[in-house]
Amino acid sequence: MYLTAEKKQEIFEKYGKSNTDTGSAEAQIALFSYRIAHLTEHLKSNHKDYTTQRALKMLVGKRRRLLDYLIHTDINRYRAIIAQKELGIRK
Repeated sequence: MYLTAEKKQEIFEKYGKSNTDTGSAEAQIALFSYRIAHLTEHLKSNHKDYTTQRALKMLVGKRRRLLDYLIHTDINRYRAIIAQKELGIRK
C-alpha cells in the first residue's frame, strides 16, 4: 500500500500541530496533496482509468474547499501552507 500508517504520522507531524493532529486544515491539505500526487502518477501510465480520474477530481475539490476555508478564517495560515513548495500547491 502506498500510504502506510507511518507515512501518515510523518505527514501529520510535519504539517499538523503534533503527530496525532489529524483534524487541522493544514494536516488534511498535506495528506490530500500526497494522495493527489500518487493518483497523478498512476494516471500517467493508466490514462483510461476513469474511476481514478473521478477520485482525483474529488480530492482536488476537497483540497480546494479546505484552502478556501483557510482564506476566509486565517489568511496567514493559508499563506504558510501555500509557501510549502513540496506540497505542489499553486495559487
